[in-house]
Amino acid sequence: MIRHIATTFSRWTCAASLVAFLAVGTVVSAPRAQADENRWGFGSDLGLTSGMVNGTVFTLAFSADYYIDRNFSIGPMMQISPMSDLFQVSFAGVGRYHFRLNNGINLVPFSGIGLLHVDLDRGTGPGRIDRNDTSWYIPIGVSLEYQAAHNLALSSTLIVNLHDIDLSPSISENDHTSVALLFGFRFGP
Repeated sequence: MIRHIATTFSRWTCAASLVAFLAVGTVVSAPRAQADENRWGFGSDLGLTSGMVNGTVFTLAFSADYYIDRNFSIGPMMQISPMSDLFQVSFAGVGRYHFRLNNGINLVPFSGIGLLHVDLDRGTGPGRIDRNDTSWYIPIGVSLEYQAAHNLALSSTLIVNLHDIDLSPSISENDHTSVALLFGFRFGP
């Protein structure tokens, strides 16, 4: 029981550290972004990811974008699923193309490559499962954004996550794909 509490605490500490790191990075880079013609943007999402070893899980996502021009951006994307007995974190470098349609609607397809880490800690006693794995990670998705203000958009994002998680011998099935549906905000130049 104490080990489970310590493991859960360390997971939350890791997630909180990552969020704090992103927040500090955003604040530190904000003055430079303003000096660099406001080329930086960032986003925050929350939603569900299905098709995981543990079923459907709650997911938080964060992204940053450096706009090379008005319609193309590159930057990091992170997804965290810190709930239940499954902890998952993924990082990827992502390229996005922003189709700016009429009436403030933006269609933003994206793809990238990175790493995904999964830690499954289920049960107690002799049947306890405590496995983890790290894999390559390819997110492929599209966002539908409504431009609520000049630099603020409401977003709905669908992501197909390709990876190769293997938690055997504890769990016989491998995890190759998952699908995330997220809702959030985008702040851009």
